[in-house]
Amino acid sequence: MVSIIKLFYRRRRLNETFLELRVDSKEFLYFRKKLNKTQKEMAQLLGTSVKAIHSYEQGWRSVPGHIERQVLFLVSRKRGGVRRQKSCWVIKKCPRKHRVRCPAWEFQAGYLCWFINGTICEGTVQRDWNKKMKMCRDCEVLQPLLNPEGSAT
Repeated sequence: MVSIIKLFYRRRRLNETFLELRVDSKEFLYFRKKLNKTQKEMAQLLGTSVKAIHSYEQGWRSVPGHIERQVLFLVSRKRGGVRRQKSCWVIKKCPRKHRVRCPAWEFQAGYLCWFINGTICEGTVQRDWNKKMKMCRDCEVLQPLLNPEGSAT
């Protein structure tokens, strides 16, 4: 019984670490305003309740990975000029042996590499969303989307 409790708290600490990497309440509110949506419209767009949207914005609930993914995707599509952005493999100077195995290359979606699981970033296949987003948040491909100051809209 004691080992189960220790495992629960260890897992909880790991989850809390990963929660810090997700979209926080201020970012969520920023992205909702960038999309020019009310809380009700955002709830409909994301397939969730208005109460959930309110909770995300107040910081009462953490934004789940699937909601974060949808929000970032919608904001990326709303921004003008996303297609003109250089592909990740150009920005990161990926060797051909990695590019040909990478889903971002396969689907010619180098400007959306952060959205696709299984991409080969820094030579490693990224399978876990939380670990991937930890890396992506510091990457120059996603930074213009996340950084309100440096991005043109």
